[in-house]
Amino acid sequence: MRLYNNGFTIMKFLLDNAFLVVIALVSGGMLLWPLVRGRSGSSVTPAQATMLINRQDAIVLDVRDSNDYANGRILNARSVPLGQIDKRVGELARFKDRPVIICDETGARTSQALAAFRKHGFNNAVTLAGGLSGWRQAGLPTEK
Repeated sequence: MRLYNNGFTIMKFLLDNAFLVVIALVSGGMLLWPLVRGRSGSSVTPAQATMLINRQDAIVLDVRDSNDYANGRILNARSVPLGQIDKRVGELARFKDRPVIICDETGARTSQALAAFRKHGFNNAVTLAGGLSGWRQAGLPTEK
């Protein structure tokens, strides 16, 4: 028995099973998306952040306002409210060569903070996916 009767066998299979082909392509894309996004280096999961802190001495910068910061934060996180980044970048310059993890409550405002830090030369800066809420959901420690 020949594997191919004619050149249209593959095309016929694809057309006859279009629904399955679409599902395979979509699910494959969903599996690859985290890898593609991870290469951009724009965000890290709480588990990845923990590894950066423990293995590469990453610093955590909390961009929430002072009251929210006082109510709970990631251990040893430094408070740099979003509106003060440009004013306080000088005191943070010594951390430019270290990994910097930027967080807020949910991750909603961190992309703006990331852009500001990268503008000032913090090329190793990333955001914490899910923010402090995601950190807490992962069962990781916080302090007041």
